[in-house]
Amino acid sequence: MRKLTELIFNNTYSELPSVFGTRVIPQPLDNPYLVSVNPAVCEMLELDPAEAQTPFFAELFTGNEALHGLDPLAMKYTGHQFGQYNPDLGDGRGLLMGEVITSQGKKWDIHLKGSGQTPYSRMGDGRAVLRSSIREYLASAAMKGLGIRTTHALAVLASDTPVYREKVEPGATLIRVAESHLRFGHFEYLFYTRQHAELKLLADYLIRHHFADLLPHATPYAAMFQRIVDLTATLIADWQAVGFAHGVMNTDNMSVLGLTFDYGPYGFLDDYQPGYICNHSDYSGRYAFNQQPSIALWNLSALGYALTPLLSKEEIDAALHSYQPSLQQEYSIRMRNKLGIMERHKEDSALFSEMFELLANQAIDYTLFFRTLTGIPAEKLTDSSHLFSDLVNDPAPLQAWLNTYAKRLTLEQNKDADRLALMRLHNPKYILRNYLAQQAIEQAESGDYAMVETLLNVLANPYDEHPDYGHLAEKPPQWGKELEISCSS
Repeated sequence: MRKLTELIFNNTYSELPSVFGTRVIPQPLDNPYLVSVNPAVCEMLELDPAEAQTPFFAELFTGNEALHGLDPLAMKYTGHQFGQYNPDLGDGRGLLMGEVITSQGKKWDIHLKGSGQTPYSRMGDGRAVLRSSIREYLASAAMKGLGIRTTHALAVLASDTPVYREKVEPGATLIRVAESHLRFGHFEYLFYTRQHAELKLLADYLIRHHFADLLPHATPYAAMFQRIVDLTATLIADWQAVGFAHGVMNTDNMSVLGLTFDYGPYGFLDDYQPGYICNHSDYSGRYAFNQQPSIALWNLSALGYALTPLLSKEEIDAALHSYQPSLQQEYSIRMRNKLGIMERHKEDSALFSEMFELLANQAIDYTLFFRTLTGIPAEKLTDSSHLFSDLVNDPAPLQAWLNTYAKRLTLEQNKDADRLALMRLHNPKYILRNYLAQQAIEQAESGDYAMVETLLNVLANPYDEHPDYGHLAEKPPQWGKELEISCSS
């Protein structure tokens, strides 16, 4: 484990031509202090967690100090926002500070959110607030705990600098860590500005640093696009299986590495609502939960179009046509794991469709339904609807489905203990419900960070029981289901 001054930097992205971004010095925050640091992310960077407790750490990541090796850059990109192309995008309140290289040669981007104005701030103040910073900090930890590919957050820092949103809030910074910050929008920017040589340069950069196994491929750019399609399909399957809604699936928020990226008005399903809209600003429901698979394909099509200087129409179409089968296959695997079903039978389609109909008709809590199911042996399923008494209004349809499920399990060759063990590995007890994040934020805004730390620790291992924190797995109160989250940050 290293000190901050001992980290090794190799800033490959800032070595690209100036059209890829603008060097910007972070604007300082007043009287900064640490809110929380994630030891797991420290370990990824080989950084001694004790470093986060030093004044230099707080000063460095709030723009008050500099560190040799860091080369802050505001990245330029564009993208489609709610289906409309916007040429005026880029890092408007964040900076790629540098790239840490570990002893194993792993490269990690260090990105500072809330660092002040850049040429891409579009009349904004370039700041982040404590509220949004904590939401991203906890969400990235929660997704990692769930085994879903994501960006990470090293720490949250707050300050005495006032930031004006719907109300005055404390200015904050979030230190985001990722394998790469390349978005679909990076390629769109170079395509729509007709910088095709630079587009090729960016594709070469992506392949060299992240898809190195494709270097000897006969058609490396086609293979690159196919890889992005595959990674995106896997990511969306993960989201849908766990009940995660991103909220703002603009192309500038889509990672070419299939990472969950740019946490804003996200939400995990409480009651199962296929059309759940987590973003209060999404008036048309474009990014509703059940629209995410098709929107991801729309975004991939936009990326494919931006890659036309490098790819033929046939290569683009072939990759796009593979998306739906890949998504269905990955999603099927995840849902079968959630029910502990290891074989395929003709009855399975009806089993799943009836289950989703049941969940929707009775607005059953998605996470608690599956977690409850993990504790019921097969021989008790035909008399177990009472175990769901807090989740359903009418037990009769539920018991009918449980009977169907029990009958289906008789076709399985594996032991029932293996089924239950498999289910426990794929049905979390804990998710980051909006009301829990809100409670942690309100306490943090009053100077109490205990709940932030509790959630960080519990969500790191959401499949474990954590008996002392069972209250965090309970159904949310009604007010917790009605929280309105928007893009404001």
